[in-house]
Amino acid sequence: MNLGGICYARKVFDCFPDPDVFLWNAIIRCYSRHSLFGDAIEMYSRMQMAWVSPDGFTFPLVLKACSALLALDVGRRVHGQVFRYGFEADVFVQNGLVAFYAKCGQILKANVVFDGLSDRTIVSWTSLISGYAQNGEPVEALRIFSQMRKMNVKPDWIALVSVLKAYTEVEDLEHGKSIHGFVIKMGLEFEIDLLISLTAMYAKCGQVRFARMFFDQVDVPNLILWNAMISGYAKNGYAEEALELFRHMITKNFRPDSITVTSGILACAQMGSLKLARWMSDYVSRTEFRKDVFVNSALIDMFAKCGSVDLACSVFDKSLDKDVVLWSAMIVGYGLHGCGQESIDLFEAMRQAGVCPNDVTFVGLLTACKNSGLVEEGWKLFHHMRDYGIEPRHQHYACVVDLLGRKGYLDRAYGFIRNMPIEPGVSVWGALLSACKIHHNVTLGEYAAEQLFSLDPFNTGHYVQLSNLYASARLWDRVVKVRVLMRQKGLGKDVSHSVIEINGKLQAFQFGDKSHPRSNEIFEELQNLERKLKEAGFSPHKESVLHDLNDEEIEETLCNHSERLAIAYGLISTPPGTKLRITKNLRACVNCHAATKFISKLVNREIVIRDTNRFHHFKDGICSCGDYW
Repeated sequence: MNLGGICYARKVFDCFPDPDVFLWNAIIRCYSRHSLFGDAIEMYSRMQMAWVSPDGFTFPLVLKACSALLALDVGRRVHGQVFRYGFEADVFVQNGLVAFYAKCGQILKANVVFDGLSDRTIVSWTSLISGYAQNGEPVEALRIFSQMRKMNVKPDWIALVSVLKAYTEVEDLEHGKSIHGFVIKMGLEFEIDLLISLTAMYAKCGQVRFARMFFDQVDVPNLILWNAMISGYAKNGYAEEALELFRHMITKNFRPDSITVTSGILACAQMGSLKLARWMSDYVSRTEFRKDVFVNSALIDMFAKCGSVDLACSVFDKSLDKDVVLWSAMIVGYGLHGCGQESIDLFEAMRQAGVCPNDVTFVGLLTACKNSGLVEEGWKLFHHMRDYGIEPRHQHYACVVDLLGRKGYLDRAYGFIRNMPIEPGVSVWGALLSACKIHHNVTLGEYAAEQLFSLDPFNTGHYVQLSNLYASARLWDRVVKVRVLMRQKGLGKDVSHSVIEINGKLQAFQFGDKSHPRSNEIFEELQNLERKLKEAGFSPHKESVLHDLNDEEIEETLCNHSERLAIAYGLISTPPGTKLRITKNLRACVNCHAATKFISKLVNREIVIRDTNRFHHFKDGICSCGDYW
């Protein structure tokens, strides 16, 4: 029935001078079925004013309208009328009440009504399960589902949607797969809502290929499905796929929401391409999301991670509605680039603006301090957290250990760990081990490594850190023992690679990589750079080679590091004066860091390198980190 049909039905209804309950139910049902819920509630009010008593068919219709409009006060009055007219034992009416309270976020009241049911149907169970799942209590939703199965109640597709959502929230893929099998057994695998739920589950749990299979089965994906797939790609490291799907969506003139746009921005941040970041920012500026605080916060984070703190500041300065999320995003961005004082100054401006910081704000501040060597400032900020009612988390404690350890205060860092009110986790011991490697403290480093192996025995990075510590101390026999232990555990070292952006295109290089079509030119440029470095008085840092090699082998190894290849390619591929932007998947070594400073002055270029810890801006023989990273 279209709008004209509804108007005609209303005219027919109005022709009756004294309509009975059957006619009132018919017109309320007509409005409800066409999502005209306000009209449905209005007709129910008129029905009462006409002194017509509702029946067991009226209440479910009205409660459905109240649920859709989240009209809690109206629904409560309807609940009172349910008792007044003696329908407190009517299973259909009670199911309507369970669903109403659940959808309005009153899950405890929904549970009270549910507990009072003498005859629980699949609708009763499903309403409660859906209520818990939709109100952020997935564990309770799964408990109710388990209870339902014990009562031998067969779930319907609506219940399965909520159960899949709950397993997605707790990221329990194995049990989620068992529900998928149940869906197939029931022949419901093509039900659109289940397809959406399965896509979301597999995507969030990292199984993006499975998720894409379900996504592709839908001829016309709705917004929920687009979001599930794009965010699934973005949150699991498939940035290119996320961005490709996002672009495909907008070229089809499908209107995204803030979740879609934020996922696209996250993908751009992961790509590290400033050209893509500018494209995304331009796109946002043409949409209604340009004033969205969460979108702008994501843009700040994106520009910071793509190497431009200036563009991040531009987004921040243009934002009129600055909440704690936006302030924190900018403070974190400064921290990533090692702008310690700027981060602290912005924090002071934030306080003067009357915005109360949160735990993320302090992560950004502490990161900025540790990346800038501002030990005492960071120490004071950490101890001010509780003044704002913020209890430090592992990430804050790890920042402080890093803050102290990088500066060489290893005993102070270890004492800080011993006095922590919570059990030190992987991030804390990892920060200490990293500091021990920098300052060649083998004894304390071994102790930190023991804690890490106990907490996280299959993380390759911990073994590599210990091996590097031994190598920096020339303890080659212990290096061999660590590598044997890694082989026994089936662990392999991550391959170092660097990615450079040239004219908006990304090109990756590995150590000693000769696969590029311009390989001969790249290595010729490397030789020219090595010659210029020697003439300028540069001496290789042999500690950066973590193998027992002779001097000639060491020099050859050092100049073949992935970032050196990327720099050489950038120099032969761009006009003089062009800024080079490089992303490295591992921490920059001391030798390459020192060499890049020299190179930036020799070739008169600014070179921006992002490693796992932070950004380094090399210019005129100086790095923005002040040789502190």
